[in-house]
Amino acid sequence: MMHIEPAGACALQVLLDEPPSAALSARLAVLAQQLRQWPGIVAVVPAWDSLLLHYDLMQADYHQLVERLCPLLSQLAALEPQGAAEHSTAREHCIAVCYDHRLAPDLPWLADACGLSEAELIAKHHSASYRVGAIGFAPGFAYLAGLDPQLAQPRRATPRTQVPAGSVAVAEQQCAIYPQASPGGWHLIGRTAQPLFDPAAQPPSPWQVGDRVRFVAIDYATYLAQGGAP
Repeated sequence: MMHIEPAGACALQVLLDEPPSAALSARLAVLAQQLRQWPGIVAVVPAWDSLLLHYDLMQADYHQLVERLCPLLSQLAALEPQGAAEHSTAREHCIAVCYDHRLAPDLPWLADACGLSEAELIAKHHSASYRVGAIGFAPGFAYLAGLDPQLAQPRRATPRTQVPAGSVAVAEQQCAIYPQASPGGWHLIGRTAQPLFDPAAQPPSPWQVGDRVRFVAIDYATYLAQGGAP
């Protein structure tokens, strides 16, 4: 099942009645890739179980787009997960993370809240396989599914007014990395020196919905050698 609705004067949203999953991310990646080739399409933004389509009013019309979308969506709904994965542009990203206390202020608290030692928490975090389910909140901010259920904790009751760029954080059932310094309410358990958003680059962010992400633990000296801020 699906639902298409207007999202402002020059955008529409496709809502899929299907739980978020790797298979659904693959289907949405296929759909987004195809829609970006359509005349009049300005931007396509896939998320967990939806897709936002921005279009140029001088070149496209809402009702015409809905008419074209319906057959395509019906085909995607029948697409086998493996077939969708083969046609998607999903990639794997390896992110080096330093879990040193100087960069991970919430690590002791989170380990205690989860009933784990800090070493056990770190091992569970970087041994998991993650998937980009949505991109938003800030440019290049990717919401990652795949967090070990034992590490799931509510967001901080009081968000920080400033979270350093590169901070690796967890909240609820998700993981994320702050691409630039910003306010934030997630639990900070490490930091990476890898740049994750560059407005001058093309594309400016390395992430796409459906991409896989894995973390590799590094020590503080390696983090600094990679250009990380102390």
